[in-house]
Amino acid sequence: MPKNILVIGGTRYFGKLLVQRLLRAGHRVTIATRGYAPDPFGQRYGDQFARIRVDRRNEHAMRNAFRDAGYDIVFDQMCYSPLDAAISVRVFAGKVGRYVMTSTIDTYREVRLGERACAARPLREDDLKVAARRIDTAYPWHDPKLAVESYVSGKVQAEAYLVRDGSLPLVTVRLAHVLGGPEDFTGRLAHYVDLVRLNGVLHYANAAARVSFMEAQEAADFLAWAGAQAFTGAVNAAADGALSAFDLHARVAQVLDGTAHARKAARPGLSPFDLAAPLVLDTSRARALGYRFSHVDEWLDDAIRQHDLAHV
Repeated sequence: MPKNILVIGGTRYFGKLLVQRLLRAGHRVTIATRGYAPDPFGQRYGDQFARIRVDRRNEHAMRNAFRDAGYDIVFDQMCYSPLDAAISVRVFAGKVGRYVMTSTIDTYREVRLGERACAARPLREDDLKVAARRIDTAYPWHDPKLAVESYVSGKVQAEAYLVRDGSLPLVTVRLAHVLGGPEDFTGRLAHYVDLVRLNGVLHYANAAARVSFMEAQEAADFLAWAGAQAFTGAVNAAADGALSAFDLHARVAQVLDGTAHARKAARPGLSPFDLAAPLVLDTSRARALGYRFSHVDEWLDDAIRQHDLAHV
């Protein structure tokens, strides 16, 4: 049965892919975005699609935009802080059937090593005790100069606010690092492609510190699937087959017939996905609920070639 769905964000990368899937499934979709980035949906889908221009971080504007609106599902791609979460609660409580917040694997970086058995096992949803997290009301969450450094703590505290408030029918989807697709603006996979093409040296901290990934199409598929289910709470999403930065660099070199030059470094973080300890997601909950994930071997080599072609 077609639903009335709001996507906050949805004009780029896997957010755009999510909107595409929802429209193809016959749902009525509204996207809310502050900017003027073009989207391909209006002319093709007519009255099935609508767009609202609103600053997601402005509570007054959000209240005015959605004062009389009700939605079966809200997909919030732009909830980056407890301030954003509070706005969602005050705007949407009692008006939505399901609220799906896009969260991230990086929230688990705030789980202390001792709490996850020295990172020896994949991370389960309940390893991150969001309800116990302190919410920093003094931090300037909406300062654009702090967007990168506040990203992880902002996501954790946004989750914490929503869980503790409890007034939204909440699902938090903790996505693995997303790779692939022609609109990948992050530059993370491109970093390794460029490194191989330039015959550069990868500096890595721990060759065994594997990380979970998923492809952009699957990220959109999983979000659409999660929106259509009845469960609530946090859920992990990741393809099978985690890789470390060292592994990914070697894989890029293999696919591009290059040479993987690598040197151990004294500290992590000298390239994307270079960590001191593993960051691998346990996807048992999603599997038990009926979702079946891909394996990185099914799509990674093609993603590498696509990035290589884009940088010729």
